[in-house]
Amino acid sequence: MRCAAVAREQTAWYEDIVVPALLRHARGTYASAMRRALDEAGYDDVPENGLYVIGGLAMGAGDVPLGRLVQELRISKQAAGQLVDTLVTRGYLTREGDPADRRKLVITLTERGRDAAAVQGAARDRIDADLHMRIGDSGLRGLKRGLAALVEIGRKDRESA
Repeated sequence: MRCAAVAREQTAWYEDIVVPALLRHARGTYASAMRRALDEAGYDDVPENGLYVIGGLAMGAGDVPLGRLVQELRISKQAAGQLVDTLVTRGYLTREGDPADRRKLVITLTERGRDAAAVQGAARDRIDADLHMRIGDSGLRGLKRGLAALVEIGRKDRESA
């Protein structure tokens, strides 16, 4: 009986939590830190999915066709268009016709968008540094390997659907 009690005491709090719940809360850690940093820096008008758009563009996605944004966010074309409209109106993005195909729209960051992305990136870097301190190089590599495997599973499932 004592061995079972000792085993329960040694079980880490996260052992009995399903992976999707851990992922949701982990993602929330980044989102909260980024949102707080943006609010404190005066960028309190970035809509919810705007964090993803601004961050993705800043991390080298370059000019993004609207169709790709719809696909990656898994939102409707109408919702993506409204999100882009909001970010354009608030000065974070520009929207122009694709020079290669005038039927497509391309979005890019403005100076305000690049500034907000820098604030957002600094918040992400703070969380990354804290995470690295807690789990080290090998833990971080393992975490990334596991997350990449989940991404690949999702791609495979979408392709076979």
